Amino acid sequence: MASTADFRNGLVLNYNNELHVITEFQHVKPGKGPAFVRTKMRNIKTGRTIDNTFNAGVKVETARVEQRPHQFLYKDDYGYNFMDNSTFEQVVLPEALVPFADIMKEGQEVTILFHAETEQPLTAELPTTVDLVVTYTEPGLRGDTATNTLKPATVETGARIQVPLFVDVDTKIRIKTSDYSYVERVK
Repeated sequence: MASTADFRNGLVLNYNNELHVITEFQHVKPGKGPAFVRTKMRNIKTGRTIDNTFNAGVKVETARVEQRPHQFLYKDDYGYNFMDNSTFEQVVLPEALVPFADIMKEGQEVTILFHAETEQPLTAELPTTVDLVVTYTEPGLRGDTATNTLKPATVETGARIQVPLFVDVDTKIRIKTSDYSYVERVK
C-alpha cells in the first residue's frame, strides 16, 4: 500500500482490478477545501489513458513490477520475440503489448515489465530515443527554411515520421519514442 505522497511517474497501481502506470501527477492544494492529487494513468493491458483525482493521503494498492533488459530478435506469427540479456531465455509478446513496434529494429534494446508475483510480461518499453536511417523522403526546396517546416519521411523500419526540410535520404536521425518526433541528426 502507498499513499498519494508516494506517487511518482512510473509507479504501477492496482486500480479497479487492473494495472495502471502513472504517467503524470500533480499535487493540488486549493485555497478552499482539501488537497488532492490529479493523475494521468495508462492501463497496461489496453494502453488507454485515464484521468483520475485522488484525495490527499488516501491509500492505494501498488503492484510489484520488475524491469528486465531484453533484446528484440524478430517478429513471427506468434508475436514479437525478445531475448533476456542475462539468462538468454526468449519471451514472445503479442502485438498489443508492444506499442512502438513500427520504430523497433532487430537488435534493439528494450525493457520489459514483468508482474513480480505471476512472472507475466506486461509491456515492453523502448529507450527515450532511437536512432534510425531515413530510407525515403522528398527533397527539400532550396530557400524554404524561413519557418520550422516539416516533411514526411520513411525510416528503415517502415514508420513514417515528420522531419525538417534539410534531412535527406540515408541520413541517420534520432527520434523521440513518446511522440515519434524528430530530435536531431546523428553522425
